Amino acid sequence: MNTTALLESINSPHDLRRLEQGQLEQVCHELRQYIIEVLSENPGHFGSSLGCVELTVALHYAFNTPYDHIVWDVGHQAYGHKILTGRRELFHTLRQFGGIGGFPNPEESEYDSFISGHASNSISAALGMAVASRLKGEDRKVVAVIGDGSMTGGLAFEGLNNVSSQPNDLLIILNDNNMAIDKSVGGLSQSLVNLTTSKTYNTIRYKLYLFFKKHGIIKESSKGFILRFNNSLKALLTKQHNAFEGFNVRYFGPVDGHNVKELVKILQDIQQMRGPKLLHLLTKKGKGFVPAENDATIWHAPGKFNPETGERIIKKSLDEPQLYQDIFGHTLVELARQNPRIVGITPAMPTGCSMTFMMHEMPDRAFDVGIAEGHAVTFSAGLAKEGMLPFCNIYSSFMQRAYDNLIHDAALQQLDMVLCLDRAGLVGEDGATHHGALDLAYLRCIPNVTIASPLNEIDLRNLMYTASQPHQGVFVIRYPRGKGELKDWQRPFEVLPVGKGRRLTASNCHCGLDPQSPPKNNTAVVSLGPIGNIAAQAVEKAKAAGIEVAHYDMIYLKPIDEELLHEIGTHYKRVVTVENGTIQGGLGTAVMEFMSANGYSPEVTRVGIPDEFIPHGTIPELYRLCGMDADSIAEVLQLTKR
Repeated sequence: MNTTALLESINSPHDLRRLEQGQLEQVCHELRQYIIEVLSENPGHFGSSLGCVELTVALHYAFNTPYDHIVWDVGHQAYGHKILTGRRELFHTLRQFGGIGGFPNPEESEYDSFISGHASNSISAALGMAVASRLKGEDRKVVAVIGDGSMTGGLAFEGLNNVSSQPNDLLIILNDNNMAIDKSVGGLSQSLVNLTTSKTYNTIRYKLYLFFKKHGIIKESSKGFILRFNNSLKALLTKQHNAFEGFNVRYFGPVDGHNVKELVKILQDIQQMRGPKLLHLLTKKGKGFVPAENDATIWHAPGKFNPETGERIIKKSLDEPQLYQDIFGHTLVELARQNPRIVGITPAMPTGCSMTFMMHEMPDRAFDVGIAEGHAVTFSAGLAKEGMLPFCNIYSSFMQRAYDNLIHDAALQQLDMVLCLDRAGLVGEDGATHHGALDLAYLRCIPNVTIASPLNEIDLRNLMYTASQPHQGVFVIRYPRGKGELKDWQRPFEVLPVGKGRRLTASNCHCGLDPQSPPKNNTAVVSLGPIGNIAAQAVEKAKAAGIEVAHYDMIYLKPIDEELLHEIGTHYKRVVTVENGTIQGGLGTAVMEFMSANGYSPEVTRVGIPDEFIPHGTIPELYRLCGMDADSIAEVLQLTKR
């Protein structure tokens, strides 16, 4: 028996809309099973997409996509959307180099109306689309689907606040899979939804409004009065009120988000209503796969698993190096035991950054503030202002959302806090929205900021220890996704002097570095962070080919070790900088600026992430793509031979 017979007949939403409504439940079943089957072998974000299967089917059935626009907030909800919009046969290439991406992207499909790799941008983007459609005289429906905690983001509330300020018919769907924004009251709640979304109710409501207006009982004395009247009437009938109606947005719900027939009916009714609306759905993350329903955190992105038993396929050895995030988590707990001023902060990624270790041992000193990076930084600044020492952990790419907060609320006041940037550099399969490519460049220009990156796990521990000592300003430590190099990383703490790097290897022909001797025809490699280990491999390859190469690990980008740079400028004709960040404005730029300012003129070649957004793929694949792997760097070094 073909278990995906209906799904295989759907190559676009046009095919879906040709089906009878009675067939939609089977489509949902087949779609859910297909996602489970593919992701069991080709890992991706799992629970979120399972939780909004019915919503996805209902949206494409009720709306005329792609003319009508759906803006997905937190794009890892959109796997079902990708499958229904012509990418079913490509779904097995999800997140693979050259395959389809893990998030909506208009370059990939006309059905992807907006890039959504992070969170909280859907309402603002969709409102802009809705207003643009009105200005162009188009009868286009626009839907923002927000969920997975995205309503905690400040941008979501900024968009929500602006929704009722101008004419638009935006529909916001809150896919509430674990947020108690409103409490469901069972059958009565569903009855009220049926009432308030029906044409009969809305006709009665409008006639009642006209009656009151005709008899002078109410007057339109301010903008948004009709909406306030509607909300007041519903609050009177239902004995309920909520924050969304305080924004002058008509609220409907909560609704069972797994009843596809009811969803289609509601969406068909609600899309004809004028003005901004919010439909609140209650869904189950991981719906349809019991292990994922029972543990949403683990099954958010579980890796490979057995689709029959739910057993996760984990290849892990106790002898392997640990993840950088775990080194951070364990070290933070050690430091916090020694220093009662230390607190931990993360915006909604306690498991991803291993802040969970501190939350378990010291729950009153570790804070998850939700998807709110700007708030996380300013909250940390407030803690620092009152004498605490916050270790604020944010993914590098997501830190971009807190740039203003870092400048105005922390650096400007020279507050002592530690900013740990996880997932710095290329991160792999999540692609352009998640690569931490820009932090070195955008942080280097901010006063009162120290920027450091460890060569290995021991350095990460020591940098965290150094940052816990008395200092002034923001101390930034960046480190990559994945495992390090060492197994015996848990060693006694040492201070790494701020602004001091180290020479790892000297060139054979210039070991003495005599300041009186002229520059030799050899090369210095200058690296920052864990990618220095790959640079070291390239140095060995170059030396085996007869190339004289020295290798310097800067440790700190700001303040940069000027003594080492004077040494390099004096003794080497060629410099190759290596960094896991954009070459525009990062380490390579800093070295070039120093050499120019101090009268040195070496030939500088920068190796790093080029000035473009890098696609998804494995980290080794992306390193090769960007010329950052050991073989590519060795080729650069060998090109320096005269």
